[in-house]
This record gives sequence, C-alpha cells and structure tokens, in this order.
Amino acid sequence: MRNPGTTMNPQDGYIAFITNPKSGSSSNKPIGRRFQQHLIRKGFDIRANLTMSLEHARGLASAASNDPDCILVVAVGGDGTIREIAHGLEGSDKPLLMVAQGTENLLASEMGFDEKLQTLITTFDAGYTKPLDLGNTNGRCFTSVAGFGFDGQVVNRVHRRRTGHITHLDYFWPIWRSFWEYKFRPMKVVVDGEEIYDGPCLVFVGNISRYSVGLKILEDADFSDGLLDCAVYKCASRPHLARHSALTLFKGHSKSGDVIYRQGKDIHITSEHNDIFTQIDGDPGPPLPAHLTVIPHALNIMVPEGAKPAGIKTRIARLMG
Repeated sequence: MRNPGTTMNPQDGYIAFITNPKSGSSSNKPIGRRFQQHLIRKGFDIRANLTMSLEHARGLASAASNDPDCILVVAVGGDGTIREIAHGLEGSDKPLLMVAQGTENLLASEMGFDEKLQTLITTFDAGYTKPLDLGNTNGRCFTSVAGFGFDGQVVNRVHRRRTGHITHLDYFWPIWRSFWEYKFRPMKVVVDGEEIYDGPCLVFVGNISRYSVGLKILEDADFSDGLLDCAVYKCASRPHLARHSALTLFKGHSKSGDVIYRQGKDIHITSEHNDIFTQIDGDPGPPLPAHLTVIPHALNIMVPEGAKPAGIKTRIARLMG
C-alpha cells in the first residue's frame, strides 16, 4: 500500500544527490541540475556526489542510508545507476526519488515519471511513497527485468560496443546480428519447486510490467507485491522468434500457447550449455545457472500520485522529441 504523503522540511536534514555524470544525453541532463537548484532555493541542504562506478553508487547510497541526518536520496542516472543505489538503500527507511536520465528508464517509466521538472517537484512536495521489491540473481540485485537468452545476447553486444552514452539506435545492429546468429539453446525453468519448461526458450523474470519501449512482457507484474513474474517464450527458430516479437508488440503473446507465465518467489534457470547470455536491468548479468529470489519491500520509493506506467505510444513519442 502507498504510504501517506510526508512533507519534508529543510530543518529535517540534508538530501543526498547521487549522480552518474555519464548517464543521459546532453538534452536530458539539465533536469537533475534544475531539480537540485529548485531544492536549494527552498532552503534544503544538498550534498551532491558524482559516481565513479556502479559499485561506487551503491556505496554512496549505503553511506547515506546509515546517516541519521540524511532524509532522502535522489538518484540521477539510468537503470543501472538506480539499481545500484536501490541496492545500497536495501533495508533502510530512507526514501528514494529517481531522476531518470538513461536510455530506457524502465523503473521510472513504470512508476509514471516523465521527463518534466514539474513532475519531480510535485512528487517531492506530495511525499507519497510505495515499497519497492528487489530481485536478486546469483547475489546481484535488479529492480526491473532480467533476461536470459536472446535478450541477454543483445545487451552483451551493446555493452561490448559501448563507449559512452547510448541511444536506442545503438541497439539496432546488435539486435540484427543476434537475430541471425542466435543459437536457440534449451533452458530448464523451475518456479517455486515446479518445473514449468525444459527446452529451447527465451526467459524474462521481472518486477515491472513493461520492458523496452513499453512492451508489456510481464503484464501482471507489480513492483511491490512480493513476487517475481516469469515469462517463458518457447522458441526454437528465427521464424518463431519473429512471431513472438509481433505477438508481444500487439499484446497477443499472453494468449499464445507458446508462452508460459508464472509468479513466484524462487526461480531456477539452468542449461547444459555455457554460452547463454543474461542481462539485468540492461547490463550484462551473471552466467547460468541462475537462482533468482525476491526481496520484498526492500526500500521505499517516491512515486507520482495516481500515475500509471508509460505505454508504447508515450515512449515512442518521447523518443521522437
């Protein structure tokens, strides 16, 4: 349940800003600085930190969570930065407010954030929070979606080519190459002790309903229900993969007999092959075998009151400017 709004006052303590200076294009970076300036004008003590790595972001968040004088942590960056800051705040009563400036901004879009300064100001002033679950795979946390198979291969290709900020166009060539070169390996998926599939497939496990460009892959996912959602796409060929893509785009995959959907708290994904790539929140993930668990209500996160996840049309409109 959403917690009642709590108004923050300058005399309550300081606000920690943790910013990834490498996240975001030059066009969307000003929103973090403008929000920081807004809070300074209101009299808040802002303590700003720039991250040097994802591990550094997590450490900064952990330090803020243990400081009684800190009243709020503001995370400025993409999905990877926000994931590590959320990990650092796990178990803390310090709320997190996201300023999303990555390529996808999966978690922020799920919670109804847009790219407007006024949305941040309104959310901060209202002070509404919701509990956020975290997923964990082989000791690494994720906030949004973990992918196994084709999705993981694409992300790993993007990561190998990356030299700085990326856009959606940077995914085109890795997707194209992966489509023609992907080997449809079998995986065995076990959810809460029940084997639900063993064969060639793609697997998505997550905490949010919408994935890249708003695709509603995990349609029943709720980031605060204490469960992980798992979608297994039976897939053994390129035509099969193309069909899955079309069905997902037009929201018909859940009615397909080739997709198995489950919710659970403990998920195992294994394979006899050692060349299956994985990803978590858009970053390369740990290799198989994977053991995924959920950390219920790991932290509290500020959300826009009454906001809904951004759909495909909204996200495409943002991309088009």
